[in-house]
Amino acid sequence: MTRIAVPSKGRLRESVLDVLRRAGYNTRAFRGSNASAVIEGIEFIEMRPRDAAAWLCAGRLDAAFISTDTALENSVENWPTVELGFSRSDMIVACRTVAPFTSAADLAGKTVATHLPKWTQRWFDGQGIDVEVVAMGGSLEGICARGMADAIVDLRETGNSLARNSLHAIEEIVPCQAVFTMADDSPPEVEAALSAMVLRIEAAHTATKRQYLVLHIHPDKVGDLGTVFPGLAAPTLLPLAGRDDLVAAHMVVQRENLWAKLADLRELGATGIVALPTDAILE
Repeated sequence: MTRIAVPSKGRLRESVLDVLRRAGYNTRAFRGSNASAVIEGIEFIEMRPRDAAAWLCAGRLDAAFISTDTALENSVENWPTVELGFSRSDMIVACRTVAPFTSAADLAGKTVATHLPKWTQRWFDGQGIDVEVVAMGGSLEGICARGMADAIVDLRETGNSLARNSLHAIEEIVPCQAVFTMADDSPPEVEAALSAMVLRIEAAHTATKRQYLVLHIHPDKVGDLGTVFPGLAAPTLLPLAGRDDLVAAHMVVQRENLWAKLADLRELGATGIVALPTDAILE
């Protein structure tokens, strides 16, 4: 049976369950830490992302919903991966604002605290910078603010926590986000199950960015729809009963652009404008 890990708690869990729900999976069976549920022939196991990455490396999981930083720490960043587009942050090197450091190179011979000791050591080694890496499980900012660590390698979402502790970033290393990472040596039947799941996830994810639009417009104005929605493929046109002066145009457009374009559609004489949500879009 195909085994996939999902986060057992936190914001990442809620976003992942939302993705699965939109992809048509019944998530009501998920209960929390260490629980498992079989859905459509796939065993979903709930656990912390860090544990999931470790078991993925050990060959006991076929895939896991984790994050870029967790993938980097476990050296699986080059395994088959689908970027999910949420839980975005940046991996940074930060220090006290009063410290004399302006780049990572200035930390030679210094102490760096992090939740990602393996990857942090690899990164500094790759830069040719000799540092002492200290692994931590708790808050990093306070340790650095008190001078126990000269710098930290951590995730930055808004920067508010850094500011509260009088810290600032001196190096931006890599952007991070939620990812769906798969084993790179799965047997054919598992690979087929994972491919089918990826197809559903990507279709559901694409649908969140699109809107299905229906409107009535004069046939001579159909070509002008491309000026309102650049890149628009040819819309589907349907005749209206008893009307030669109007056709029904069906199209899929970018959700973020729709509201700003309503006035432009009115100028083209469009009427009966209806915007509908989309559940899945395959491109």
